[in-house]
Amino acid sequence: MQEKSIITLLFILSISACTERQQSTQTPWGDTFGTDTVSSNAFSLRDILESGEMVVLTISGPNTYYEYRGKQMGTQYLLCEKFAQKIGVSLRVEVCKSIDEMIKKFNAGDADIIVYQIPTSTKGTIPCGYSTNNGKLAWAVRTDNTELADSLRSWYKPEIAESVKREEKALFSTQSIHRRVYAPMLNTQAGIISNYDHLFKRYAPIARWDWRLLAAQCYQESCFDPKAYSWAGAKGLMQIMPETAKHLGLAESDVYKPELNIYAAARYINELNTRFMDIRNPEERKFFILASYNGGFFHIRDAMALAKKNGKNPHKWTHVAEYVLKLSTPEYYNDPVVKYGYMRGSETANYVSAIYSRWQKYRGVRNASSLTPTDDVPTVYEPHKASKKHRFKLKNVKDN
Repeated sequence: MQEKSIITLLFILSISACTERQQSTQTPWGDTFGTDTVSSNAFSLRDILESGEMVVLTISGPNTYYEYRGKQMGTQYLLCEKFAQKIGVSLRVEVCKSIDEMIKKFNAGDADIIVYQIPTSTKGTIPCGYSTNNGKLAWAVRTDNTELADSLRSWYKPEIAESVKREEKALFSTQSIHRRVYAPMLNTQAGIISNYDHLFKRYAPIARWDWRLLAAQCYQESCFDPKAYSWAGAKGLMQIMPETAKHLGLAESDVYKPELNIYAAARYINELNTRFMDIRNPEERKFFILASYNGGFFHIRDAMALAKKNGKNPHKWTHVAEYVLKLSTPEYYNDPVVKYGYMRGSETANYVSAIYSRWQKYRGVRNASSLTPTDDVPTVYEPHKASKKHRFKLKNVKDN
């Protein structure tokens, strides 16, 4: 009888445990709670301060959120970043494709704030923070998160938004790149483009490019100023971004050294070349590599996907450039085939055109071979028969 009672008790406990497991779920932050309380268990301001992270939902766009050369941008994002800095926490952004998706994730407890102007009448939300002039659209937090809403209301002033807009505009002005402007051609008669021609000739084979194309790109990036730097963190002759430098093993102390900067750029171009091997024509591929160097590899893949969807050739630059430009309009950056949202397409299209035009001029330089280094410059690349795919492979180059 006693044994039967014990078995019955264990059975009841196991049923209870199973029921409890079925009713529990995990938040994105690792806390477990019942599914029937998901929508009401918002992270309070105190919880956010203790966790050290604020999670926000938004939709890609020039006024909301986008990535530019590895930097997170967008007026509303930058505003929210200032609020996060004010309360002393980091900011994590989750990008949604639509308002419906955003509301669904928000109600599921996936974020603290909607950093997108939604109707102030939206059920289950408190409007707060950044809002339109007529007050009908605003950021939102959940109704049970009054402390966070009050904090946002007391912090936000229209003057802060105006200040952020001025800062953002200044970032994209030509003055945001600190550099000395040197002549695009040092000595036409002598066939000298710059003081770095010997380095372009030395490392162009690694990029698998005409050295004069590398020179044309360098002028577009830095105007041949080895000390050039931008607000986004790009540095040196080829404006190497911090993440790219880290990826390539280029130390911060070496990024302004002309030879190491050009060598790193050549290696990165070679990587991009490999990633675009589906573009069979090597001349066409150059356009895509240049565009990716400036606008980002994934944005260019998005433009290719749009070109294909609209019946164009995704491997032809003139077809894809059209959609690079269109990625700055909502109809296209919100398209289902687009994975990385808004981009400043006109800047990238102009970048490619300017370099290609300058390259054509540089190709008229006297005594300039197209791909191989000149005899007076020691080569750092030795071709060897490769076992697979490519005819030649390159030896690793050690820093001098």
